[in-house]
Amino acid sequence: MCAAEGCPVAVEVFEGNTADPLTLSTQIDKLKQRFRLQRVVMVGDRGVLTSARIEQTLRPAGLDWITALRAPAIKQLAAEGGPLQPSLFTPAPAKAGDRDMAEITSPDYPGERLVVCKNPLLAEERARKRAELLAATEKELARIAARVQRARSALRGAAAIGQAVGAVLGQRHMAKHFQISITDETFSFAQNSVSIAAEAALDGIYVIRTNLPATQSDVAATVRAYKSLSGVEHAFRSLKTVDLELRPVFHWTAPRVRAHVLLCMLAYYLQWHMRRSLAPMLFDEPDPAGRAARRTSPVAKAVPSPAAQRKAARKRTDPVDGEPLPVHSFHTLLGDLATLTRNVVRLGRDHLTAILATPTQTQRRALDLLGLTSTT
Repeated sequence: MCAAEGCPVAVEVFEGNTADPLTLSTQIDKLKQRFRLQRVVMVGDRGVLTSARIEQTLRPAGLDWITALRAPAIKQLAAEGGPLQPSLFTPAPAKAGDRDMAEITSPDYPGERLVVCKNPLLAEERARKRAELLAATEKELARIAARVQRARSALRGAAAIGQAVGAVLGQRHMAKHFQISITDETFSFAQNSVSIAAEAALDGIYVIRTNLPATQSDVAATVRAYKSLSGVEHAFRSLKTVDLELRPVFHWTAPRVRAHVLLCMLAYYLQWHMRRSLAPMLFDEPDPAGRAARRTSPVAKAVPSPAAQRKAARKRTDPVDGEPLPVHSFHTLLGDLATLTRNVVRLGRDHLTAILATPTQTQRRALDLLGLTSTT
């Protein structure tokens, strides 16, 4: 569980056979009892904040929510006569360009607001993936058709042919996009253009649902809040593999596993604060406000600030009281700082003295950003 800016707040470990939605009530108890929070808006992905969890957990607890709809629910909204229609994203008359956000309502979600978002980059990616999957599936189905039609050792029997076809369609989940005809001695297939067109019409579209009124969270703020989940995903990824390597867990009892995870979370908490302080020296974004100002819409892809672009291009920091310094990753900067040593020297029998290594310019700058005093 993270705060709005991605700072870790709490962590919980569950048995491995616990479904994600069932972990929500424990987190709510923490917020209301341990942290004594009265006004809470839970932001979660569609796998955790399901309709069942909203009705059974959030609403009785008096909490607000921001989540997203699953694909079947989006298709239902886009059905003929539904509130989600392509006309939502026609060019806006008051300004150039296409709209990428629109607010709708539906009787299926009483008292809630639905924010429809269209990301053209996501639409292109989904169209590309679908085309690749269709081509790969068609190639495999053509091989099966050739096996059925060959003169010697032909594939015969509707059951055998169906088993081979089912394996191909199931591998890439493309059954909905093909029309199949199977008999004991024949097999034919063709792409289902209607199904493909219906799916393509929803490429790049996702729908955010919330019960917050527009006065508390307008369309843009609602989208930003939902997309802030990327901070939680980054924290989880950093914990598991990228930075702290929580896995594999070499502990065999529940208390030790929980202690291991807690220590990793505390380590990430420290890292989170360090990275924010050291951002001018890292490839991280040093100017979040500047990045936000360059973003044309919450749906659009984030554009790095001018300061971040200069760092990436030059591989040097902006000069501060001296020459520009090399830009580091968090790990390489820690490695540089690790060369600072404290050597204890014995003079005579009883006198001990400590000699500290002299910080380099890079190390001194890092210590200053961290609010530490460097001494020689």
